[in-house]
Amino acid sequence: MAVFWSLCITFVFFFHHAAADRALGSLAANGVLILARSVSRGVESMVVSTDGMLPEWYRKAWGSLRTAVLAPVMRTAVVVCLVLSVMLLVEVVFMSVVSLFVKFLRWKPEKWYKWEAIGADLEGGNYNYPMVLVQIPMYNEKEVYKLSIGAACGLSWPSERMIIQVLDDSTDPEIKDLVEIECKIWASKGANIVYEIRDNRKGYKAGALKEGLGHSYVQQCDYVVIFDADFQPESDFLARAIPFLVHNPKVALVQARWEFGM
Repeated sequence: MAVFWSLCITFVFFFHHAAADRALGSLAANGVLILARSVSRGVESMVVSTDGMLPEWYRKAWGSLRTAVLAPVMRTAVVVCLVLSVMLLVEVVFMSVVSLFVKFLRWKPEKWYKWEAIGADLEGGNYNYPMVLVQIPMYNEKEVYKLSIGAACGLSWPSERMIIQVLDDSTDPEIKDLVEIECKIWASKGANIVYEIRDNRKGYKAGALKEGLGHSYVQQCDYVVIFDADFQPESDFLARAIPFLVHNPKVALVQARWEFGM
């Protein structure tokens, strides 16, 4: 029954979006044609209204320009709109097919990649856990900074094997102070958290992430995890994601799913 409803939902999703894409393509094409006609008629009316003032060569030049330049440009615009609509349709079909296969075959990453839980070693203790750098880039994130920092500090991973790096590019001094205070609060609770700022915003958040990797303490880290400022990962995120990297040397990146809460 669950598979049946999955099929129904998938096909409704597909046909709904396909219809929307066709409507969008039609609307875009009609819009371009209407625009072309409006421009053409507007110029023609201007030419007609000044018929006695404009020489014959001007009217002929406008006719040639409309035929040689305006019409091909508008036709090209219509084709581009239709191509974009087809691309959207192909994407929807592809994602629908993939979703069906995943539902039917119950594919999970563990079936394709080796995964074993990481735990403390009797001899080495928590040093059996790889060292992880958690980066959180921020920019005037007054509404969510507490949630994201709290979620990162709440990850179920040994604190001595994890460094939480808050990269604050905020331009509001008040927000910067609040973020720094929050980091100090978690540090007082035992979290291995550092607060980093810079004197420019070169590269924006990507630039902040890059500069964050340049600090000397980062060299001891084996893996890097990036959470945006509004992310709230589950506490077992590292315990579920890091083993894919540890046990599969050819895997360089693990992209996790995220959901938007209400």
